[in-house]
Amino acid sequence: MSNAVDALTEKKDIDKMKNALSGRDRLMFVMGVSLGLRISDLLSLKIGDVRGKTHVKVREQKTKKMRPIKLSQTVMSEVSKLDGADGDYIFKSRKGDNKAISRVQAYRILNDAAKRAGIDITIGTHTLRKTFGYSLYKQGIDITRIMAILNHSTPAMTLSYIGITAKEIDAAYEAIEV
Repeated sequence: MSNAVDALTEKKDIDKMKNALSGRDRLMFVMGVSLGLRISDLLSLKIGDVRGKTHVKVREQKTKKMRPIKLSQTVMSEVSKLDGADGDYIFKSRKGDNKAISRVQAYRILNDAAKRAGIDITIGTHTLRKTFGYSLYKQGIDITRIMAILNHSTPAMTLSYIGITAKEIDAAYEAIEV
């Protein structure tokens, strides 16, 4: 299975991306890599969905399933700074009245930031979700839990999705000395 975009696998690259972004765009990146939502679900969030809350309930547009997600301290801190009414989109477009930015605009924002940051991997909106999954894996979260969080049908699909390579699997085997 070929992945069209990659996860950010190094903390330094995640930090470079955060530093290349500001305001609304930085928040989109931080929430994207922290929540693991598909971009369409992330962009549909309104201020009232997250302000003053520890969890956000998202109805996934792809699966139609309701998904409760715990907000990290970082995300809660960032959203506490949001201005606007509860009904305003978090990632509000600068064009028009209370419309969210488009997926295409989110893609442009992320690609432009990657170029400014000097990150040389294939970046797209799905990079956020893949980075979330990869980060969980690197923190030692069991692949079956990550599979459930990402709503995948098999562990193999999840490993491929987050970009775990044969080289990394071989390194894990080499690390075992009994």
